[in-house]
Amino acid sequence: MSPNPTQTALTASDRERISELIAEWQLLADLSFADLILWVPKRVNYQSWPEGHIAIAHIRPTTAATVFTHDVIGKELHWGDNPRIDQALSQGEIVRDSPPEIVGDLLIKEETVPVLFDGRIIAVISRHRDAVQMRSASRLEINYREIAHSIYRMISEGNFPIQNSIYRAESAPRVGDGLIRLSRHGFITYASPNARSAFSRLGWKAELENHILGDIIDSLSQKSSAPTEESWQVIVSGEQLRRTDFENEMGIVDILVMPLTQGSERIGAIVLVHNVTELRRRDQELVTKDATIREIHHRVKNNLQTVSALLRLQSRRVEDPIASAALAEAVRRVASIAIVHETLSTNSAESVLFDEVYDRIVHNAIELSTRPIQLSKEGTFGIFGAQIATPLALVITELIHNALEHGLAEAGDSLRVEIARESGKCEITIIDNGQGLPSDFEWETFSNLGLQIVRTLTENELKGSISLRTDGSGTRATLVFPLPVSPT
Repeated sequence: MSPNPTQTALTASDRERISELIAEWQLLADLSFADLILWVPKRVNYQSWPEGHIAIAHIRPTTAATVFTHDVIGKELHWGDNPRIDQALSQGEIVRDSPPEIVGDLLIKEETVPVLFDGRIIAVISRHRDAVQMRSASRLEINYREIAHSIYRMISEGNFPIQNSIYRAESAPRVGDGLIRLSRHGFITYASPNARSAFSRLGWKAELENHILGDIIDSLSQKSSAPTEESWQVIVSGEQLRRTDFENEMGIVDILVMPLTQGSERIGAIVLVHNVTELRRRDQELVTKDATIREIHHRVKNNLQTVSALLRLQSRRVEDPIASAALAEAVRRVASIAIVHETLSTNSAESVLFDEVYDRIVHNAIELSTRPIQLSKEGTFGIFGAQIATPLALVITELIHNALEHGLAEAGDSLRVEIARESGKCEITIIDNGQGLPSDFEWETFSNLGLQIVRTLTENELKGSISLRTDGSGTRATLVFPLPVSPT
């Protein structure tokens, strides 16, 4: 929820900073085993005394039970309602030493952290956690909380979130995936069970603690064929925020290195690791599958072009004009299908931008015409899947050629195509200025093969309908078919 701009003194850069902080929200909550609420002071400007605070963000931990069963976003406090939030804002200091309070059935301890940015306190984080659980903390919980304290201190000093982040928080490794804590010299002082499992998958069988992380990865990289521009001692030293993958023949790990500072001094780092072996290999399989599908479309296109060429050669040897014309129509139909497969062979998805297919169809049709034609188009086809694109290409080919061969007038030939694509359906109308349909036209009795193909493909493949009528100035063919519903 965004606060009303008239309620706060936040500038555009303040809001951007808060958005960056919220992007790191889950990391902070998981390390703290706590619910976090972000409060923004209600005031006209930074020179005026705040009237109170408004909650604009709330996150629950994935490492512990939540304290609040309902979101508190939008809740407002008057100045004095919560002295700890007031103190963090006014004094710019983290407030920890406060007695626990009963919230529902839980004994909750609250701590508050000022958010410093550009020399001003722009917000306050309140951290709420179970005081009873804190009394029997495991080694993992103790390390996580110590790391959390370091990051909250960085927030109060204006050094977190780290500027120029090189990763998207929603896709980065999480605390639960695996965490390694480094000293300022790169030694591992703690590794979570999931972090140990990730490195065990890579081939490291010894303990991780008391080793230099860069040395461990260097030893594992001897089983890797992928060289790096920098040494792993530099990459995972903790001196800079880094995001990279490490891969050897045994597995792949996503690594995020985040330095921890106190003032201007670096005091260590945390490394989040996520075993992404199956995910990356699945991605590689999808890439391979995609390339295979495109190659299949390419070969189908080549085979169709070969068939088209053979039919064209055969038509030249046939003396019967009716047989020759039939072969020429077959060449045209095969070529239309080939155009769709050619488009699919250059596309990374199983869909085509049909306007490109249409342009090719029209270009081929006009080349075969013996007289100039005024062609116009209104609207766009957009993208269609292969199951629609192939029969639609044939239908439009037949309708256009039928207009060119039978429908146009001797002078002032014109052909107009109108496309209306709406939610759930597509309507295509092809209009010529010719003499119109025979007075006794009936689909069932009309012997034109091209129109019979149009009707069959429309009803069976496109699951739509086709209508032909004479409106006094030519023939109007209207094609309507449903569009698949996009997944939400």
